[in-house]
Amino acid sequence: MVLMALLTALCSVQAEETPNARQARRIFNNAYQQVFGEQGATLHYDVNIIGIYKTDGTIWYKGKKSKFEDAKMNSWNDGSTVYTIKKKKRKKEVEVYHANNNKSDKYSSKFKFEPDNFDYSISEDSQGLMLTLKAKKGAKGIKEVHALVERKTYHPISVRIKIAFVWTTIKISHFRSGGITDEMLRFPKEKFKDYEFVDKRN
Repeated sequence: MVLMALLTALCSVQAEETPNARQARRIFNNAYQQVFGEQGATLHYDVNIIGIYKTDGTIWYKGKKSKFEDAKMNSWNDGSTVYTIKKKKRKKEVEVYHANNNKSDKYSSKFKFEPDNFDYSISEDSQGLMLTLKAKKGAKGIKEVHALVERKTYHPISVRIKIAFVWTTIKISHFRSGGITDEMLRFPKEKFKDYEFVDKRN
């Protein structure tokens, strides 16, 4: 899923040892723990890739497990297997993927992140704190990341990603850290007894 790929990327910052970069790293780590820590988290997202791809929905995380619901599909990840239902398909199908090789979302692969390819900084913004990552010379893939977080809580507000000349914007709302149980993320197989399960784990 796009959002997960982007937020996971932000957790592994290896900033240069300047005071500004150390502060950026500390805040990235704090924000990451709020989203991906063992307590779990949930948030609503709105994704816009220059008008070509738009979607919005809600996602829940806890460790390696997750669930998301949006206008195009619903998906459950139990840490080893991903179950996906694409809403626009006429057939009642549940697609099954390996969690470490999920091909159900073709956009996620475009956001692969190499932390050593960037320089990091932090600055004040009218809405909070702006965390900026700029690709080093010769780095491929993501060129720039602007992550806006709340000033006191470090809750995520928005993320903008630049690949080549294309910007992707993700607006985040209704963020809550904690209170996520395993049962909330479980794939409810009993609700889809009349669906065909299509195994794509080959």
